Amino acid sequence: MSVGANIKERRVRLGMTQLQLAEKVGVTSAAICQFERGVKNPSLQIGGEIAKALKCDIEELLEQQREAR
Repeated sequence: MSVGANIKERRVRLGMTQLQLAEKVGVTSAAICQFERGVKNPSLQIGGEIAKALKCDIEELLEQQREAR
């Protein structure tokens, strides 16, 4: 999965809206939407704030799911 997909999956699992996440991180809900859709990637600083708000390590957001071979 991409960074954006990881953010969305974790946010939804926590029952959080894009607006709630945006408020915790200090960005707009439009920015969260762009991150989740893969239009933009968050900066390292914002990525750290997103991870903190989603109660995970930033490494978890960066992980890509490996396809079975």
